[in-house]
This record gives sequence, C-alpha cells and structure tokens, in this order.
Amino acid sequence: MAPKTERIQFLRNARQLRRVRSFYAAAVPLWTVSALWTGWQAPGSRQMWVSVLLLAVFTALLATATLAQRRLPIPATGRPAHHAAPHKLPGTSRHAHA
Repeated sequence: MAPKTERIQFLRNARQLRRVRSFYAAAVPLWTVSALWTGWQAPGSRQMWVSVLLLAVFTALLATATLAQRRLPIPATGRPAHHAAPHKLPGTSRHAHA
C-alpha cells in the first residue's frame, strides 16, 4: 500500500510545484515591466523600489520552485505510470447475460 500512496503524494507535489512555478513565471515579467515603467516615470521613487523588491522576491521564489522540482525524488514503483483508463480484454465482460 505504501508505494501507491507515495506515488500519489509525488504526483500531487509535482503538480503543485508546476502550478506555483507557472504563477511565479508569470509574475516575474509583470514586476519587471512594472519596475522599468516606474523607474522611467519616477526614478528613485518608493513605487519603483517596491516593484524592484517584488521582482527580486518572485525571481527568488521561481528559482527555489525550479530547484525543488528538479530535486523531487521519483518514487520507484516498478512499473510505468499510465494515465489512461485500463484496457479491457476482448471477450471479457463484467455483467452476466441471461
């Protein structure tokens, strides 16, 4: 039972890291544009420094999530993962016919 629950936990962790990484990857260009825009409009202003700080934070979070996803251990289940429904053998039926 343990390998199956480990596999499910691994898949959940991997999916969550992908979601978080895509969020951070979208936030980095947003804050880059914001920092550049506010730096051009009002150089040295508080808004510019907040944008730069948030850019640095999201860049660090993106790097951390990327490293965590690369270091995520792959559980050994002994068989490949199949995400499709199991195949039925022809001629086998689950229902009794009268």
